[in-house]
Amino acid sequence: MSSQPTWDAVDAYFSEQLVGHDPVLEGATAAAAAAGLPKIAVAPNQGKLLHLLAVTQGAKRILEVGTLGGYSAIWLARALPADGTLLTLELDPRHAEVARGNLAAAGLAGVAEVRVGRAADSLAALVEQGVEPFDLVFIDADKPSNPEYFRRALQLTRPGSLIIVDNVVRGGAVADADSTDPAVVGTRALHELIAAEPTVTATSVQTVGSKGYDGFTLARVRG
Repeated sequence: MSSQPTWDAVDAYFSEQLVGHDPVLEGATAAAAAAGLPKIAVAPNQGKLLHLLAVTQGAKRILEVGTLGGYSAIWLARALPADGTLLTLELDPRHAEVARGNLAAAGLAGVAEVRVGRAADSLAALVEQGVEPFDLVFIDADKPSNPEYFRRALQLTRPGSLIIVDNVVRGGAVADADSTDPAVVGTRALHELIAAEPTVTATSVQTVGSKGYDGFTLARVRG
C-alpha cells in the first residue's frame, strides 16, 4: 500500500525510534510556523540524514543554499567539529531573522552565519574572494537556479567534497521532458549538467514520506 497517510505513519515511526524528540529542533519548527514561514523544511529523518552525511564526510566547512528557518542548518551545524563553520544563504530577510534566532537558541550563533541576498550573487562573491573550499554543500533553494548553484558549488569545493541537491523528483515530473514548469526545467537542466560533468560522480534517490514524493541528488567531486 502506497499512500500519504502510510508515508506519514512510517516517517513518524522512524523519527520516533531513530531521531527522538529534540526541544531545540521542535522549537525551531514552532518558531518558523509562528512567523508564517512556508512548511517546506526537511523532515526530521531527512535532517538526520544530512547530519550523518556531514559527520561521515568529516566536514569542517559546510555551505547551505537556502536557509528558510534554519532547521536543516541546525542539523548540519551540529555535525561540525569544534573548529567547524557553516555558511547558509537566504534571500528573504524575514526568514534569515527567524533562522538566526533558531541558530542562537541551538547554541550555534558562533558557528553558523546566515548571509542575506540573492544566492547567485553571494556564491559569485565567494568565488571571487577565493574562499577556502567547502567539504559539503547542501542546495535547497529556488529550483530554476539549480544549474547555476551547482556550477558555483563546483567552484567552491575540492576533490572529495559532497554536493547534495534536494527536491529533485518533483512528484515524478522530472521524467517529463515536455514539462514547462520552471522548477522541473531547472531540475532537468541540473541533471544534464551533472551527467556531462567529468569532475563529479553522482546518483539520485527517490523518496516518499511526510514531505510527499520527491528525492535528492548526491554528487561527489572526483579526486
